[in-house]
Amino acid sequence: MTYLVIVEEGKRNFNAYVPDLPGCVASALSRDQVLDDIKVGIDMHIELMRERGESVPEPSPFSIHLVDAA
Repeated sequence: MTYLVIVEEGKRNFNAYVPDLPGCVASALSRDQVLDDIKVGIDMHIELMRERGESVPEPSPFSIHLVDAA
């Protein structure tokens, strides 16, 4: 499954979250590290949901729009 991951750059770090998996978040000092961490987080989040007997949501359809701001 492919989930949309939102990455936000802060003043000192990068944060990532998965809209379809509430509570699945990561924070790191670099973009590459936060992407690695959120991948692990997604796997762990889904595993925990299954252990609890919760249904795992299907990824929502999405498109990606990148906008460069001046």
